[in-house]
Amino acid sequence: MRIGALISGGKDGWYAAYKAARKDELACLIAVKSRNQHSYMFHTPNIDLVKLQGKAAELPLVWWETEGIKEEELEDLKQAIEIARRKYKIEGLVSGAIRSSYQKQRVDNICRELRIEPIAPLWQANEEIYLNELIKNFNVIISGVAAEGLKKELLGTRIGLTFIDRMKSLNVNPVGEGGEIETLVLDCPLFKKRLVVEEAERKMDSEHSGTYIIRKARVEDKQN
Repeated sequence: MRIGALISGGKDGWYAAYKAARKDELACLIAVKSRNQHSYMFHTPNIDLVKLQGKAAELPLVWWETEGIKEEELEDLKQAIEIARRKYKIEGLVSGAIRSSYQKQRVDNICRELRIEPIAPLWQANEEIYLNELIKNFNVIISGVAAEGLKKELLGTRIGLTFIDRMKSLNVNPVGEGGEIETLVLDCPLFKKRLVVEEAERKMDSEHSGTYIIRKARVEDKQN
């Protein structure tokens, strides 16, 4: 089956695509850029880097922009998925939903309307197993924080065992399903090349909320 993957640049979407691609043919990526940084549906930090990720994975990208108005943004998402269905002949759509019923139900509804299969490999997954597999196979950095105890120095650092232990000690969900953290995938098994951050800034909006703003990045060959 040919599938498309909803990608925002972070770990959950890419890991879900990685798992789904073991069984199905990953035909394209789908990304929606919201102008509303508080969007209920879409990840916003460094979303433009999905374009570089598409190049790294050598996969076509369906790119759509939305004002991010609640519920109306779902119609924009539907249009992007419809383009992918027609252009790349996808029969299924993979998303990185783990616990958010709000997001999963809305994606599932759109899939039903377009008569394609919703695929959510991470839905209700064991978070510890998921994170351990992620650490082994992916290079993921923290691109945003929004929880007490999470400080500026975390921004731009790679997710590893030390990070997971720290999150647990702060009683913060290490998966970040509630928006406690945002992430960016620099490398994974689906990438033929990898992303390299050349210029970035750690910007804090408050003591425990901030974003790793990437000003410049490139794609380069992987080193053996």
